[in-house]
Amino acid sequence: MQKFKFFINNQWVDSVDGKTYQVVDPSKNEPIAEVALANEKDVDRAVKAAREAFDKGIWSELDGDERAEYMLKVAELMKKRKKELARWETLQTGKPIKESEDIDIPYSIRAMEYFANQAREIKGEVIPIPGKYAFDYVTYEPYGVVGSIVPWNFPLHLATRTLCPAIATGNTVVLKPSSYTPITVILLGEMILEAGFPPGVVNIISGPGDTAGNAILRHPDIDMISFTGSLEVGQKVLEASARPRIKKVVLELGGKGPFIAEPDCDIDGAVNSLITGFCLNQGEVCCASTRLFLHEKIYDEFMEKLVTRVKSLKLGNTMDPSTQMGALINKKQLEKVDSYVKEAIKDGAKLVCGGEKYNVPPFDKGNYYKPTILENVTNNMRCAQEEIFGPVLVVLKYKDLEEAIKLANDTRYGLGATIWSENPRTLYWAAKKLDAGTVWMNTNVMSKIEAPYGGNKDSGLGREDGTIGIKEYLKVKNNILFVGKDYDNFYGFK
Repeated sequence: MQKFKFFINNQWVDSVDGKTYQVVDPSKNEPIAEVALANEKDVDRAVKAAREAFDKGIWSELDGDERAEYMLKVAELMKKRKKELARWETLQTGKPIKESEDIDIPYSIRAMEYFANQAREIKGEVIPIPGKYAFDYVTYEPYGVVGSIVPWNFPLHLATRTLCPAIATGNTVVLKPSSYTPITVILLGEMILEAGFPPGVVNIISGPGDTAGNAILRHPDIDMISFTGSLEVGQKVLEASARPRIKKVVLELGGKGPFIAEPDCDIDGAVNSLITGFCLNQGEVCCASTRLFLHEKIYDEFMEKLVTRVKSLKLGNTMDPSTQMGALINKKQLEKVDSYVKEAIKDGAKLVCGGEKYNVPPFDKGNYYKPTILENVTNNMRCAQEEIFGPVLVVLKYKDLEEAIKLANDTRYGLGATIWSENPRTLYWAAKKLDAGTVWMNTNVMSKIEAPYGGNKDSGLGREDGTIGIKEYLKVKNNILFVGKDYDNFYGFK
């Protein structure tokens, strides 16, 4: 079994107390690696390394071009090891290898390339102000030490989504992947070391959120927190990050994505798009389309095609390129998903398909759950309001678009929303009315490094990705230079 250590100050080190834990393959529930287990002292070591590197200016004072070159070296090393990275990503998450090869690793490489080049483009601005003798200009500066806490559903992709803009802008980072899925992020440390990064710029530790995560949130030498995860933990992040002093916080939290299918939509296209929306990565996607609002005129035809397609999806061997759905992250998550489905049926929902663990040998050893569709759902049921984080779709029938949009917005979440129609006026109007950070029109769950991503309401604070996302990692400083001579009379006083 392969063993992995922490990456602190460009060195591979064990935990202070020597403790380790095992990472498990969700598709088999068998251990695949042994990883160092962080406590508060390990977090403190990592933060001290990052703080020293930032305070010395060995990274923040480099030209953007120089930081870009380091990052582009890492991107090239990632390309050389993409098969290895994809394999480990699938082993530790339980997702199909095709998704790791086509989504997770390419997106991670693209993040490194994109934000490397954005490091060259960080510019201030001049602001014209009244008066003859004052010159006002804005500059952007790194916050300092960024604590990045990333989840288990897209480990490397979501790690690079926060790491890359942080280091591109001159910050140093303490990065904590999920304790369930730390391996690919630790491997990234190998490439950062090989690329010649100065010591302390990137530090990677592993451990659970209630110990290592909390230590990051409360550490006085961390200036900014980036967190992706559940709403419940996000609320705790906000509380904890305000002590002992307030930190800048970016949060990308949960979702309960609506999918509205208008009567004039391309039904075949909408069905395929919806299946991606709630079955991609076994439904363990924050912006998953898990609430279908289906117009009554096309209800029967749409549902027949949807159910037929869903029942044909292939579950099984995660290393088989033809497998379309893998295993949920652990037994606890499997039980959570199943409990939501059972409760919904008890409350009056109709089970159309799925609704149980996939127990075909040898996959019965893993955490596989059949893609599930529930009809006769009302918008006040828990299954329609709370994030299940599994392959479960609830279906609600509607008569007119205003009604559908009202129902779609009737949730505490606002991460992503989808509308399908052949009428551009309908798409434009619906996009304007839907309360979500991203609205997909005739597509679904499409996210690109180049464009901003984040949520409204309880789905988060701030934005990741794109030129908007990179500015989250920069402080804004306004500079006013007075070039006149009559200083005492500037405000009219003598």
